[in-house]
Amino acid sequence: MPEFSLTPDQESLRDLARKFARTEMAPHAAECDRTARFPEEIYRKAYDLGLMNLNVPTEFGGSGLGLFEQCLIVEELAYGCAGMTTSIIANCLALEPILLGGSPEQRRRFLTPFCASYQLASFALTEPSGGSDAGAIRTRARRDGDAYVLEGEKCFITNAPHASLYTVFATVDPERKHKGIAAFVVPRSAKGVSPGKDEEKMGHRASSTGTVRFEGVRVPAEDRLGEEGDGFSIAMRTLDQTRTPIGALATGIAQAALDLAAAYSLKRETFGKPISEHQAIQIKLANMAQAVHAARLLTWHAAWTIDHGGKGTLESSIAKCFASDAALDVADEAIQTFGGYGYMKEYPVEKLLRDAKLTQIYEGANEIQRTVIARELLRAYQ
Repeated sequence: MPEFSLTPDQESLRDLARKFARTEMAPHAAECDRTARFPEEIYRKAYDLGLMNLNVPTEFGGSGLGLFEQCLIVEELAYGCAGMTTSIIANCLALEPILLGGSPEQRRRFLTPFCASYQLASFALTEPSGGSDAGAIRTRARRDGDAYVLEGEKCFITNAPHASLYTVFATVDPERKHKGIAAFVVPRSAKGVSPGKDEEKMGHRASSTGTVRFEGVRVPAEDRLGEEGDGFSIAMRTLDQTRTPIGALATGIAQAALDLAAAYSLKRETFGKPISEHQAIQIKLANMAQAVHAARLLTWHAAWTIDHGGKGTLESSIAKCFASDAALDVADEAIQTFGGYGYMKEYPVEKLLRDAKLTQIYEGANEIQRTVIARELLRAYQ
């Protein structure tokens, strides 16, 4: 099991991310949320500090961090702004299929030039006809000589309008369902790639989310990751890796909500004394603190398990599911602690509730996470 203390290097990474979140992200979070502005200048600064491409080995120009260290960084960034964090860490999601399914030559060819400068990549799996049912992909990949021709549309794709690279999942044979899915690396510059407009979202409004159409896009066969039929496995293994940082992101939201509620309770007075002295508020704060601590420890355990060679499917699903549920509950209680002021956009806690909601949905909705948890659990009894 991991130690319950951080190494000096881990503390340094956490402090770097904390300073960046509170000096560069947090001061602009409300404005970006209100206007749905994509603050690319902040993302460029994150790249310059080594806070992007966290999972890419240093030999290809990335930060080369383990999952535990990634989670330390993501929690701190999410404390500043969850939406910005989603766009900052989207490269980890988009590039993980190349790390998992790419050959050594493909990793060198795709990752080295990508990481050499500030760029964004997108993970293109979800489609208008379904998200959780990844085996029912309709985007087609038709073999044509030494290339594939892609036809289809993806939706809810983080950073899609701004990405220079897409990892795309398409089926070579719908009758084969998940066994017919293949994964491809597709540059935005390829003819027939058409990113759509930004979606108007409830939360994470500093992050860009949109559609991408692939109309007769020719992709060289050498840009396919693995073999035909490997795509579903690559996608699921990717999510096993990247789901855990979503637990960390949710924990960052929850910690921010707890801190705001606790600080407010010491200043706000009712019935002649600070509301922190009322037992009802103390119970709220105690329950919130328990949820935050449990979310963090579950996330750390999942990251540690994967870093030490474990598959991590069960642990990452538990961490993501619990932490995202906790984030929504803690943000809701923070609003209740603020009372009427918490419902006003002038105060930051209502944004936390809106941001927390997405963590229950993306990278596998929590209903799917519970199905995965039950499946993995029951295997031990068979």
